[in-house]
Amino acid sequence: MARTRGSWTGGRLTVRSVIKPHDVAQAVFHPAWIPPPLDPSVERLKRFRVIAGAVASLGVYTFIEGGFDFTELLENAMTASVVLLFLTPLTVGAMLWVWRRGGTVRQLRRPLLNSLLLLLLFVGCVAALLLLVRTVNGTANPVVIIGVGLTMMWMLIFTAYGAVRVSGNFFGTAATHRCLPPLLAMVTSWLVAVPDLVTGDLHGLSLTLGIVFILGAPVTVTALALLEMGRLKRRYGIRLKAHPATLAPAPAPGPVPPMPPGMGLPPGMPPAGSPYLPPQGNPYGHPYAPGGQHPYAPHPHPQPPYNPQHPYGG
Repeated sequence: MARTRGSWTGGRLTVRSVIKPHDVAQAVFHPAWIPPPLDPSVERLKRFRVIAGAVASLGVYTFIEGGFDFTELLENAMTASVVLLFLTPLTVGAMLWVWRRGGTVRQLRRPLLNSLLLLLLFVGCVAALLLLVRTVNGTANPVVIIGVGLTMMWMLIFTAYGAVRVSGNFFGTAATHRCLPPLLAMVTSWLVAVPDLVTGDLHGLSLTLGIVFILGAPVTVTALALLEMGRLKRRYGIRLKAHPATLAPAPAPGPVPPMPPGMGLPPGMPPAGSPYLPPQGNPYGHPYAPGGQHPYAPHPHPQPPYNPQHPYGG
């Protein structure tokens, strides 16, 4: 999907939007060039996948081990962002190699560049937010605390809303292939969990809780991602291994058109309505005389053909 000039935000940003960071995040991190969802059921699966992916990326232990630590939460988010910065291009590159027989990379250049730009923008926002937090924590100057603190709060809301949006659309990779967002979510969740599994670092949790919190999120993300890709394949014929250029154009999302009368009924069953309703009008006109008289209406007594006089006089 090509991006035209000025179509990133789709004209959704105004001067008044600057005081609403969530509106700015909606326009910036969910650009207008990202295709709309095809199926409401797939969209619901995506929401559950976003929640499970956030658990896998940030780590539940951040909120359990020694209480909530905001700085550690941002550091985990920064680590996950760096992982995404390298993992997303590698995964997309592997899929381009799989698609090499169905089409060329040149056909996908524009949506791939848009997704890369969105990825860099998000990583930059997370890094800027972490820098602002460390600046506020490392100074005692009230002017700096107030000025930088207000900017930090705006950036916190902006980045948090942006994280929710990019977790759903996965940096707009659906503009390249509809199956890329669930695939990238699945790969990322496992790559974040693998180091903890290999090193045995349970972050102060017991063995049971550690296994549940480390494996629970990637297993959930994997199940939801496979279900999402399965529905895309069954309902719309979108297969992960097929080059996007070989796929049929997806139907435009919208309300389901009404079915014609009689469609979808079992054989021999009449359509809904009164079976005794007489036909409205005769397409062949009236079959009787122009006078319009009913054929069974009473007629006057016919006149005899001669003078009704008695033959013997009288």
